[in-house]
Amino acid sequence: MIISEYIAAHRDHPITHQMLLSSLKDYKRPNDKISNLLKEGELLSVKKGLYVIGPRSGKSRPESFLTANHILGPSYVSLDSALSYHGLIPERVYEISSMTTKSTRKFKTPIGVYAYYNLPLPYYAFGITRLQMNENQFAMVASPEKALFDKVVTTKGVLFRSKKQVVDYLIENLRMDESALLNLDFSSMKSWIADSPKKESLQVMLNTIEKL
Repeated sequence: MIISEYIAAHRDHPITHQMLLSSLKDYKRPNDKISNLLKEGELLSVKKGLYVIGPRSGKSRPESFLTANHILGPSYVSLDSALSYHGLIPERVYEISSMTTKSTRKFKTPIGVYAYYNLPLPYYAFGITRLQMNENQFAMVASPEKALFDKVVTTKGVLFRSKKQVVDYLIENLRMDESALLNLDFSSMKSWIADSPKKESLQVMLNTIEKL
């Protein structure tokens, strides 16, 4: 298989540098070939050692959530990106936000901005789902419940001590739909609280949502 065919065959997923080296094992200087592929638009560099199919091919790239999983791992898509995907907030989100056990980081790439926020274990591991984005692509994404928890946990200054504060933030600020909130899995959310940051605020939020 020639290299252009190899790249096209892997267009549904990010391609690592090691994958390219393996496909170019017959070349004396494979890194030079990779540089040429980048210059010719066959490949597009997302970060050092990670690529997606380039603009010259005219083919679609991997879904942004899947790419986010690959840029920094372990990670899962959450916050406004997941809240929007699940239909909890009306806004379309352009920056892809993820949670990770590693340090908080942001990557500005040719295909968008990818932000990663640190969470502690065991809280990090709660509510992660594997979603099918299309026929051949799957991504690790927060459940609606975990995305909401993550939003509260990671947003500076958000502390709930009263029902009014919760309603003002969720309904007035984030413009969440009350019916969507009532469809959340409260049993799962309650099981996470003991190991969650901001547990008092999360408990007040749950108590408020259940009484909407």
